[in-house]
Amino acid sequence: MTDICYPKKNTLLSVEQALSEIRHAITAVAENELIDLAKAQDRILSENVISPIDIPPQRNAAMDGYAFAAGDLTAGHSSQLQVIGTSWAGRPYLGPKISGQCVRIFTGAVVPDFADSVIPQEQVEVDGLTVSLTRDWQSYKNIRAAGSDVKQHEVLITAPKKLNARNISLLAAAGITKISVKRRLKIGFFSTGDELVTLGSPLAIGKIYDSNRYLLAGFLADSNHTVCDLGVVGDDQAQLEQTLTDAAKQYDVVISTGGASVGDADFVKQTLEKCGQVNFWKIALKPGKPLAFGKIGDCWFFGLPGNPVAVLVTYDKFVRPALEQLAGAPATRTLRLWARCESHLKKSPGRQEYQRGILRQTDTGELVVNIAGPQDSHQLKIASMANCFIVLDVDNTGVEPGENVIVEPFATVL
Repeated sequence: MTDICYPKKNTLLSVEQALSEIRHAITAVAENELIDLAKAQDRILSENVISPIDIPPQRNAAMDGYAFAAGDLTAGHSSQLQVIGTSWAGRPYLGPKISGQCVRIFTGAVVPDFADSVIPQEQVEVDGLTVSLTRDWQSYKNIRAAGSDVKQHEVLITAPKKLNARNISLLAAAGITKISVKRRLKIGFFSTGDELVTLGSPLAIGKIYDSNRYLLAGFLADSNHTVCDLGVVGDDQAQLEQTLTDAAKQYDVVISTGGASVGDADFVKQTLEKCGQVNFWKIALKPGKPLAFGKIGDCWFFGLPGNPVAVLVTYDKFVRPALEQLAGAPATRTLRLWARCESHLKKSPGRQEYQRGILRQTDTGELVVNIAGPQDSHQLKIASMANCFIVLDVDNTGVEPGENVIVEPFATVL
């Protein structure tokens, strides 16, 4: 069947329209699982985490020095204190104390109950067990209060959240050992085309090695995914239909590359119409106009183009955010920056383009971008050299050197 939101024949959806279709169609998986904190990197938190303790649990010293009670001294006068013991990190001083005494203390060590101040060791003179303070000593300093970072019963992290090392460190500091996260997505992917040859086989005339499955395998390597490579499906509609039907019963998402256009051997769209539904097909995008998005039973399907650079673009723009939403991750926005373009960029109006560029930052902090090379959608070497997309909107007719353009860096380190 064909879904009602499938556009009319020859209609091109804008990038934003296509993203909106995906956002409105997909809801996050409902199932959760309990995992060890040590395995939580990049997983999607499904429930708020409450701290069972104060962090820090007790008052502790902010630096090495001497802990004392300010009431034992007279403000504005030099004073002397007798050292009666030491409070180490992990080994607190628990003994008694009388007026005029202090405790040697180290950073992170528990501050004795009698003390309300810590003076840094650099601000005193020490003679044996006698500590001399100058008249400008300060009281009520250099002590971290219990719960000064987190109070007991305070929310540590709010769901949904894709957990990073900083989050996990915070949970560990609260003694959390297990957390509830969204279950992993089950994803299957395959390539289509009689011309494709697996690695390790000789190339006959007209054959090419299948690089798209390696590209997708790299993209899909995520802690929130369980991924299966389904291999290569030839240009055979019956075989494609069987593959899609079988895969839809096992996976949350199936992704194919190739066969999504309008050639005699391009069967993806018509097969999807037969065994599922097509939400949309063509996008005003370059590279990557033919992109099929739909559903087979409870399984979402993305039919990406065959050219590898088009796979790169369409995965990044549509599949990645769809998988994040399906996995229950909070919505994100791609980082966009303005950069001065040093290249002449060719562009015809009608489609939004993501040209591959090389972005750098000058010694003065200015962002400068150059085109990485020819922009044909089969040119993987240019894509591998690039470190950003240069984003040219639908109506853009080209860019002259010196003009500012929008760039989307592939990483935060150039």
